[in-house]
Amino acid sequence: MSSKILADFGIERILLGIHYTMAIIWLIMLCASLGLMLFTNPAAAVNSMISGAHGAVELSLNLLALYAFWLGFFSLIEKLGLSRGLEKLLRPVISRLFPSCDTETRKYITMNFSANLLGLGNAATPMAITAINRMDTGNPRATTDMIMLTVISATSLQLLPTTVIGMRATAGSANPADFLFPSLVATVLSTAIGIIGVKICAKIFDRPQKKRKLSTADNAALPLSPAPTRHKKRVRKSKKQSAQGGAA
Repeated sequence: MSSKILADFGIERILLGIHYTMAIIWLIMLCASLGLMLFTNPAAAVNSMISGAHGAVELSLNLLALYAFWLGFFSLIEKLGLSRGLEKLLRPVISRLFPSCDTETRKYITMNFSANLLGLGNAATPMAITAINRMDTGNPRATTDMIMLTVISATSLQLLPTTVIGMRATAGSANPADFLFPSLVATVLSTAIGIIGVKICAKIFDRPQKKRKLSTADNAALPLSPAPTRHKKRVRKSKKQSAQGGAA
């Protein structure tokens, strides 16, 4: 699916407009809430900002160990060559979703899938970026494989959402993993809908390009009209001279 066709329909501009609109809405909400708190109860506003900053730093430090462990785990898998085994295990699925990727690119896609399955979105992002860079062939337009990987990374099929479990455990949840089944159902449905949507859009938007390519190939395959040979020119010239001699 070419992003040029998407740009013709204005979808890219619409998405960009939605992004800026949501950023503006969140900024207005933040400024309005802080302004009201400062005018109504300044002491509570200051205490809330300090406690919020303290909680954000504490949460970041608690998640730092979790991400350091899993990033080191994936790095160890890659150095030991176990990523090739994962790539072979997921090859039937990846080859259907990404038919034009080479073995090295599929390895990074496999690592991205594995990180998403464990709920490590931040760890999966660098692998997805590396895979998309390897898919880049110099074309300024995104390919179907690039869009497919972006959609799958965004929907993030998760079997074990470790990040959310860690956040719930840090917040003091009595059973931080009690949402596994709803999370699994939601991520499976979102990933399936995303894949189906990309496949449908690829068939719809790539069809005009295929027709143009086929028509161009057919026109190129048509035989050119043969130019008159020198012999034919000589025959015509002799007939013309004989006709002029007979008239004289």
